[in-house]
Amino acid sequence: MASKELVAAHSAAVRPPRGGRPRLSGEERREQIAAAAERLAREQGLSAVTLRAVAKEVGVGSALVAHHAPSMDDVVADAFDTIVAAELADLRALRAGDVDLVGVVRALLRTLLDGTRTDVTLVWVQSWALGGRNEALARRVRAQMDAWTDFLEGIVRDGAVGGVFRVDDAAAVAAQILGMIDGLNAHALVSWRDAESRILLMSTAVEAMLGLRRGELTGR
Repeated sequence: MASKELVAAHSAAVRPPRGGRPRLSGEERREQIAAAAERLAREQGLSAVTLRAVAKEVGVGSALVAHHAPSMDDVVADAFDTIVAAELADLRALRAGDVDLVGVVRALLRTLLDGTRTDVTLVWVQSWALGGRNEALARRVRAQMDAWTDFLEGIVRDGAVGGVFRVDDAAAVAAQILGMIDGLNAHALVSWRDAESRILLMSTAVEAMLGLRRGELTGR
């Protein structure tokens, strides 16, 4: 095909559909693509974020999406980052200004394990699998895991300094708590036990890890 024909074909592929809709700027189109990818990830998991699926969600051709988002690996990574960072922001807000650290831990465990965040759990679970062949995603996953560990470590350390928790290694305890939360939430995807049973199981374990009296988190 002659070069002029190639240019014409490419222009036709990326030209926004007609029908009276306003032409979006490049930034607006990228925001639209990112929002579509996030919706797909929340509704169906990260594995659903494909070029064709995003194009269908936006209502444009695949070539237009590829023009504005040439790397689907980056699109998937961005969707993961947006979803997981929003959840951590929710938990930071729950922690902010609360001096009752036992109450904070109790609220965190219930919030994360009550079964209302299965969309985020699926995103996490798939991120570990997909990250093995998507380095852009893997970098975001590692960074978010570090951010979550740091957040939990801060709570554990504050409690230890204040004499509320009895722990020797706040970082190790935080990493263990995060791993257990991730594991139980992954189990929830296949309905292993009900939410209250998972919360009780986790709370009992965390009481021992933080050196709390039995029942301080579980109320039993």
